[in-house]
Formats: sequence, structure tokens, C-alpha cells
Amino acid sequence: MNVKEFIESTLTSALSPALLNVEDESFMHNVPDGAQSHFKVTVVTDAFEGKRLIARHREINTLVDEALKGPVHALALHTYTPTEWVARGGEALTSPACLGGSKS
Repeated sequence: MNVKEFIESTLTSALSPALLNVEDESFMHNVPDGAQSHFKVTVVTDAFEGKRLIARHREINTLVDEALKGPVHALALHTYTPTEWVARGGEALTSPACLGGSKS
């Protein structure tokens, strides 16, 4: 199983999300092709109701700890309840350009 599939299956099983989008953004960074090192995760779930942002991020980091110990270098997390997701118009934040180098 590749890293993206691992993250997707783990979060789906644990959080039953209404929306889950896992994007491998490694290509945007100065890493070897196929590195699977930088991911953006957008999760919308009732499981985040009443939880502060830091608690949501800690929960996800704990769930995908195996990947964080291995190939994953960066994990951008965008975590919402369904109400928060609707309030922001169903749009996730766009990742900024990498400032750590270029793939020239």
C-alpha cells in the first residue's frame, strides 16, 4: 500500500469522514521523484465536533504515526466539522509554494 492509500484508509476507518481528500504534494518540493514525503489532508467529520484545532491535528498525527516515522516529512492538515466546512464554502486552503528549494 502506498502512503496516500495508507492515510486514506486509516482516516476513513477511524473518523468516518463526510469528506476526505489526501493530496501527495511531494512534486512541489525539492525531493526525488516518487518520494511520497509531503501531503495535504482535508478532513470533514462529525468526530471533530467540540474539539479544538490542536486536538484534531494530534488525533490525525497519532492515527498516521507509522507514515510520519517513515517517508512523510510534512503533513498539512485542514480539519473541519461539517458546519465549518459549509461556512467556508466547501473550499480547502491552497498550499503555498515550497520555499526550501526548487526542482530545476
